[in-house]
Amino acid sequence: MPRPSRSPELGPAQRAAEKAQAREVSLRRVGALFVHHRSPLAVVVAIIVASSIIAMASPFLLREIIDVAIPQQKVSLLVRLVGGMVAVAAVTSIFGVLQTWISTRVGQEVMHRLRTDVFTHLQKQSIAFFTRTRTGEVQSRITNDIGGMQSVVTSTATSIASNLTTTVATAVAMIALSWRLSLISLVVMPPAIYLSRRVADLRRAITAQRQRELADLNVTIEEGLSISGVQLSKTLGTSAALIERFTKTSERLIDLQLRSDLAGRWRMASMSVIFAAIPAAIYLSAGLPATAGHMTIGTLVAFTALQQNLFRPLMSLLNVGVSITSSLALFARIFEYLDLPVEVDDPADAVRIDPSSIRGDVRIEDVTFTYPGNDTAALAGVDLTVPAGDTLALVGETGSGKSTLGSLVARLADPTAGRITIDGIDLRRFRLEDLAQVVGVVSQETYLLHTTVRENLRYARPAATDEQIEAAARAAQVHDLIASLPDGYDTMVGSRGHRFSGGEKQRLAIARTLLRDPRVLVLDEATSALDTATERAVQLAFDELARGRTTITIAHRLSTVRDADQIAVLDHGRIVETGTHEALLERHGQYAALSV
Repeated sequence: MPRPSRSPELGPAQRAAEKAQAREVSLRRVGALFVHHRSPLAVVVAIIVASSIIAMASPFLLREIIDVAIPQQKVSLLVRLVGGMVAVAAVTSIFGVLQTWISTRVGQEVMHRLRTDVFTHLQKQSIAFFTRTRTGEVQSRITNDIGGMQSVVTSTATSIASNLTTTVATAVAMIALSWRLSLISLVVMPPAIYLSRRVADLRRAITAQRQRELADLNVTIEEGLSISGVQLSKTLGTSAALIERFTKTSERLIDLQLRSDLAGRWRMASMSVIFAAIPAAIYLSAGLPATAGHMTIGTLVAFTALQQNLFRPLMSLLNVGVSITSSLALFARIFEYLDLPVEVDDPADAVRIDPSSIRGDVRIEDVTFTYPGNDTAALAGVDLTVPAGDTLALVGETGSGKSTLGSLVARLADPTAGRITIDGIDLRRFRLEDLAQVVGVVSQETYLLHTTVRENLRYARPAATDEQIEAAARAAQVHDLIASLPDGYDTMVGSRGHRFSGGEKQRLAIARTLLRDPRVLVLDEATSALDTATERAVQLAFDELARGRTTITIAHRLSTVRDADQIAVLDHGRIVETGTHEALLERHGQYAALSV
């Protein structure tokens, strides 16, 4: 569904984005990304220094050729000097290849670590983070932002070393040839530095804005081209509005890219004029009566060549400064994600357990939970005990806290107060990987990967054999369906499993959970969206799934919970009734009212 057009007032999300872009990023923190690569970088610097020093031999060789070898017809000297110039070019070229290979490898490894660090850290974030963050925004940070830093990360360190070394070596050689002419060349430095600083600040602001627009573009693609998004736009007739939104964002990107590129063009044009004027000033000074005769033609030619060669490394060095400054906006966005606190994490004093030894005795002890930013508790003082192998059903009106309690049992969030234990162990003492093997969740919205049926099932247990997969599918009442497909278990399920009906996806999810073999099950309104006939088929699979396991069922239809060992009725986050189906009906309370 298209969002309303932008208004002059910034929304909370955009204000937060502006704040993130505005914060300063320490260059020391950026440099820390390269700490583990000090040795190869030291080799690169050594190669660069050696290459720069060797390259400085060329103008001196050229001076000897012009002033000595050619005028005096010394052929053997001319051959040696020309051979020396070729050798210098060959050696510096070989050094350049080695430098590029090492520096590019280091840069790619830094990029790899940065991508995996961000992905790993986001995997640790709570469900609450993803519910308040646009999916396209997350993807944009990992792809566009990190991708935008690639040139800076892969070439900055070596570019600084190479251009700085070349600039210094060239300046030294120029002074050695003629310190007077060198003073003339230095007039280019102040305007070059000033203009570069202006361009850097401008590009940094443009880069921050461009990345936000790219994130918006990703969100539009995610919302408009996913299966659900396409279905929504077609049924609501909003395709034209989505296209218009995408087009406007793309047009803004064109403008930002042009501004970013042109921000440096006028500087380059100004510097080109200045650098072109300097050789003219050198020739003029060399030909004036006061200075005539103080240098040879060879010295003048060699010096002019050096001065012209100074332009490239000096401008490259200044461009690196521009790139680093503008890329700080990208680093700010990436470091913002890396600095997110992990709300649900592995404990430092984790209890080492064998998941297969867990009985499944669940206790919910005085649990209170409040969502961030809310003043009213979603759960307040909840006390429940579910003996191993028993079934607890949670019922109540929408918004009563049923799903919240189920998510706490799976430790998708931690209680604000109180605790939940399995076999007497606080969930916060479990390693998350161990807890995922102990507690299985089947929800109303079943998520299937865009791969084969077999790989979707094996996702829960990568080491599962084909025989185990088929056994789980049989138990979930879905094997016959899979076998009837053209490619059987190798059939592609399609994006989010849209080629299957709701009941079929639920049974595939049950088979997947059976492969996981958890001791505790949380069934979150898993049949509420199904018709009666499909619900009966799925319920048979649930009965097989729940056999011998502790089961917490969150139910919308009371017909699915009448056989539960214990039923708890929630109202505004509190337990108001508990008992069996028959006992609760006899009380004529809220449960009886729900069953009407």
